[in-house]
Amino acid sequence: MKRNVILEKSYLFGIRTVKLFLYMKEKGAEQVLMRQLLKSGTSIVANVEEAVGASSGRDFIYKLDISYRETRETIFWLKLLRDTQIPEQKMAASMLKDSEELARIIGSIQKSIKNPNNKTTPNS
Repeated sequence: MKRNVILEKSYLFGIRTVKLFLYMKEKGAEQVLMRQLLKSGTSIVANVEEAVGASSGRDFIYKLDISYRETRETIFWLKLLRDTQIPEQKMAASMLKDSEELARIIGSIQKSIKNPNNKTTPNS
């Protein structure tokens, strides 16, 4: 079976999101903002997983588009949380870096699907 990098990375990010939520809950952090992060951060992998099992190319693209939008939303919540200093800065920076990497990878997949002649790399 071929390795699915985006599925692996998004799953690990989902785990980190849940762990961050639980950690911040123990610390008594703002729950409304943390729940928003939990929802968007775990939705990334849920939609990637649905894309992998898509019934058609159109369905695959649709689920991947949702995953990309959820990634962008997660980046927003992480920046907001970082800038309001709710989680530790090192933790926020690490999560933000990972979410931005996911956005680049998903965006690259979207570009290559929508324009198969356009050879892109995950960093483009």
